Amino acid sequence: MANSKYEYVKSFEVEDEIMPPNLIVIRIDGRDFRRFSEVHEFEKPNDERALNLLNQCAMAVMEEYPDIVFSYGYSDEYSFVLKKTSKFYQRRSSKISSVIVSCFASVYVTKWKEFFPHKELRYPPSFLSRVVCCASLEVLQVYLAWRQRDCHDQNQYYTCFWELVKNGGKTETEAQEFLKDAKEQDRNELLHQQFGINYNDSLALFRQGTCIFKNEVEDFVKYNEDGTPVKRLRRKTSIFRSENIASRRFWNAHAILLKELGNFSDDCFKINPDYIRSFVFESKLMPSTWVVIRIDGCHFHRFSDVHEFNKPNDIQALDLMNLCAMAVLEEFQDIVFSYGVSDEYSYVLKKDSQLYQRQASKIVSAIVSFFSSMYVMKWKDVFQNKDLKYPSSFDGRAVCYPSNEILQDYLAWRQVDCHINNQYNTCFWNLVKSGKSKSEAQIYLKGTQAREKNELLLKEFGIDYTTLPLMFRQGSSIFRVKRENTSMEENDDSSIEKTETKIITEYCNIIEQSFWEAHPSILD
Repeated sequence: MANSKYEYVKSFEVEDEIMPPNLIVIRIDGRDFRRFSEVHEFEKPNDERALNLLNQCAMAVMEEYPDIVFSYGYSDEYSFVLKKTSKFYQRRSSKISSVIVSCFASVYVTKWKEFFPHKELRYPPSFLSRVVCCASLEVLQVYLAWRQRDCHDQNQYYTCFWELVKNGGKTETEAQEFLKDAKEQDRNELLHQQFGINYNDSLALFRQGTCIFKNEVEDFVKYNEDGTPVKRLRRKTSIFRSENIASRRFWNAHAILLKELGNFSDDCFKINPDYIRSFVFESKLMPSTWVVIRIDGCHFHRFSDVHEFNKPNDIQALDLMNLCAMAVLEEFQDIVFSYGVSDEYSYVLKKDSQLYQRQASKIVSAIVSFFSSMYVMKWKDVFQNKDLKYPSSFDGRAVCYPSNEILQDYLAWRQVDCHINNQYNTCFWNLVKSGKSKSEAQIYLKGTQAREKNELLLKEFGIDYTTLPLMFRQGSSIFRVKRENTSMEENDDSSIEKTETKIITEYCNIIEQSFWEAHPSILD
């Protein structure tokens, strides 16, 4: 990072390491997926294609992040369990949670056409995620039993509900009232007697959910000179189903689970309500403070190389980032300002925001996953002649700033960093293109000051740094402005002034106080 007088703002970032021996579970849920399923006309009560898409996303996430050794999902949710010795992202809660939900969302969009070839994805899906800390394997066992019990209860209820609506002549309100106090046995009898359905004959995919983990299987890797095959054990991600994934019989039968997590010593006969309270606990951000959600591209050096982005700046890639950022502001009205550079964006939520009751994990995951989905969806709009070779992903964090001045210093820190990094990269890539190796370019620039870099660009390459596009040098600021529009009434000479709010992108100096004085509504 660049050294500047604004660096002190980093002290407001809170450490969120999950201390061992806690087991880490990342649980993600579809954000407003009831509406999403209605808009995309999913079958009720279960859409097999939608569930299989969800399962493929989970498999892709597990392939991407080897520290995830077990996952369980149903409906629109998935839980990912990391191995007990995991050091993934130094066990930082926000990083782990956000990168997994981002990857899941990106893959969901990427694979949509495989499962719905004749159905357009009408808007970006997004997901909420949280970290569940399990202090022991016993707690993890209870967690898995709880989620599978919820799978059964939900599926049985909605099977009854939609049968009553589709074939029982009831409205949705009447069906809700009819099932209000119905027990498990009552629902089974209803399905059997009124609709001739044996609940236990329905697909295990619906009743039991899906668990995914890696088994060691023998695979041919090569042939010896004499033609004999050489076999090796490899881990292969596979789908499994069981009536009780928290049972000793299921869990202890799989060597990979015993090795990476441990064995279940007893069966789970009762779900402790105290454990459930810990599973649903969400920490909240400090009230009456500015909340900044900062997202960064994951391994974007590799991503930009694979997709052959122009160096040091790719205008199309930056335009895509800005398009996604504008979409985020349209989606989340509590965001009053955003600033982006390269593969990062910072979103400022208004000081009195109650978005998701200020629950940090929900705010971060909603914004990160929405941005990730939009990035994949908008790719072809920007890169019309370039295929997206693999899904992008981002990580995010939430930081609270108590005053306007400190918030402005945070944004100034990011803009100073933008300038220093861009000036360095402009010199670096021009040196590389002129024939130097990357190591030689790094050594050449080591210890150089801003003035020396400007002179290098001008004398060696004929580039006046101050004439480069403002988007490269100052980054992108996106915010709302109010504009008065005058319209004439029909059949009347009178005019009416209407205030319209518009989201705009500017490339400007946000360090100077004059910017904030020109746009007082941002911090008002």
